[in-house]
Amino acid sequence: MSYDLAVWDGEQPRDEEADAVFDELYERYLDSEDVLAEPSPRIEAYVEALVERYPDDVPGSPWASPPVMDEASGPIVYLLMSYSRAEEVFEYAAGLAREHGLVCYDPQGETLRS
Repeated sequence: MSYDLAVWDGEQPRDEEADAVFDELYERYLDSEDVLAEPSPRIEAYVEALVERYPDDVPGSPWASPPVMDEASGPIVYLLMSYSRAEEVFEYAAGLAREHGLVCYDPQGETLRS
């Protein structure tokens, strides 16, 4: 079981628009085999900082689908966290997104994380 979090580079949408923005980005960059874009520089820096704190190549890693950088494409990364450590990693990942000026979205709760 995993807990998911989406982080993207772009303008902060209004709460009622966040789900539609996420769906469009996910479909365009992550759900399509036609588009395998390199992560944007801001997303790449974010993921690098995230895996510095929570490595994805060690036993007991909190990531359900390592390596984490493989879950990034263009302006978005879709983080899959092991449910057992989700709360710990989720809070750090959301705070780190704020520090990097990125949008953080909880697709399960369909809410923005600020």
